[in-house]
Amino acid sequence: QVQLVESGGGLVQAGDSVTLSCAFSGVVYGNYVWGWFRQAPRKEREFLAAIDWRGATTDYADAVKDRFIISRDVWKNTVSLQMNNLKPEDAARYYCACNSAFSRKPEYGCWGRGIQVPVSS
Repeated sequence: QVQLVESGGGLVQAGDSVTLSCAFSGVVYGNYVWGWFRQAPRKEREFLAAIDWRGATTDYADAVKDRFIISRDVWKNTVSLQMNNLKPEDAARYYCACNSAFSRKPEYGCWGRGIQVPVSS
């Protein structure tokens, strides 16, 4: 059974940096693309970034490509999202996901439960 568990959220202030981590189990690591999405209240789930298991290929949404960095640790079975210079509009629930191929659509095959990241101004 695939399990993805996000961690690292907490109250942050505008301008701060925070790193979210996604620990996964029950998957063959090398078969997947790993992504991060977020969803704010009354908004659609939004693609942020994705990375292949080798770490050789990444994809970023234009809105965050200059501030967010996705990475993976093959030994720890984790995928992380470093978020820099946070803005109040970054406040949302953040989700880790896995899929068989790169995609920016929120149609990934597996999902974590998400973690709330509030950003105070």
